[in-house]
Amino acid sequence: MGIKNYLIEGVSGAGKTTVATELQRRGYQAIHGDRELVYRGDPETGLPVTPETSTPSAAWIGEHQLWDLEKVRALITNKEEPVTFFCGGSRNFGKFIDLLDGVFVLEVDADTMNRRIDERVAVDPTDFGGKPEERELIARLYATKEDVPKNAISIDATAPLAHVVDEILSKI
Repeated sequence: MGIKNYLIEGVSGAGKTTVATELQRRGYQAIHGDRELVYRGDPETGLPVTPETSTPSAAWIGEHQLWDLEKVRALITNKEEPVTFFCGGSRNFGKFIDLLDGVFVLEVDADTMNRRIDERVAVDPTDFGGKPEERELIARLYATKEDVPKNAISIDATAPLAHVVDEILSKI
């Protein structure tokens, strides 16, 4: 969808969804990847998978959260918009990251991350981070940064939302 295409990533609670919504409010093309592109798939083959149990573990969900590569590629090759932002967490970002013009990682401290997760779970107790097992996974991923792209432009996402978005826009 964009002549220029950017990924906005970060740990749970970093503000990816909020940034996407603000970019849309400002008139930019922003794709909520965790809503519009996500499915559960095999990280190696990309084939859709079904959990072995009716209530899959948080680790299973995290490991199998993929974005539909055909949809991502179609959006990238469509040049109707001057810029498109792909916002969210995808475990298969390595399969499309080279097609992008840049990557931003929203950085937050642990207190901010936990406060934001608490706030969203208060609104929707079923949201990710509402169960102790999910919180343990979030804490591990925060500590290891294993699911966050390397060599990205770091953005201080503890700043006010307008400043965070302005900072991203100033770097494109």
